[in-house]
Amino acid sequence: MIRMATQKDSLEIAKLLWVIFEDMELPLLKKISKNKLLDMVAESVGEPTYRFGVNRGLVYELNGEIAGVIFGYPSAEEPIIDEPFKKVLIKNGFDPNENLFIDKETLPDEWYIDSVVVNKKFRGLGIGSALLNEMSETAKKAGYHTIGLNVDMANPKAKKLYCSLGYKKVADLVISGHQYEHMCKNLIDNLHVK
Repeated sequence: MIRMATQKDSLEIAKLLWVIFEDMELPLLKKISKNKLLDMVAESVGEPTYRFGVNRGLVYELNGEIAGVIFGYPSAEEPIIDEPFKKVLIKNGFDPNENLFIDKETLPDEWYIDSVVVNKKFRGLGIGSALLNEMSETAKKAGYHTIGLNVDMANPKAKKLYCSLGYKKVADLVISGHQYEHMCKNLIDNLHVK
């Protein structure tokens, strides 16, 4: 079952996102302990405007467990998505300028999929595809014609999945020192266009 993320999911969400944080080799991981950082991300999940806030996330629940999560938002909101986490950094005595994410990730006028992650024990069941398709519906309902995401060039398996769902490469980006391909999908039904 796919549902909106809730505050009670926050620590489990943070733990799933940790895989992405490590893959991206985010600099903050070297400055704050894993448990502390997980707690801080979990605290921020309750803030609706946060990158990983409850209003931006969908959870795939299977047999009472969170099998996967996805987060997305309008690209125009990228400048504000990390403000809640900066407040948590300050509250915990850290420099707010040393945020988890510092690079621009979106392109103009798109709904952006920030993160999608599936728990290892539930991979291969179509959960990632289901979450991506549901986020496309969320974007359409919000009036967006394009949905975008970034895929690490070192992750061809993920790129293959995105291509199978209709995403196409439109740009190259560097995020946290890694090379990414920015991929977009048109959300408008082209079947009746002549």
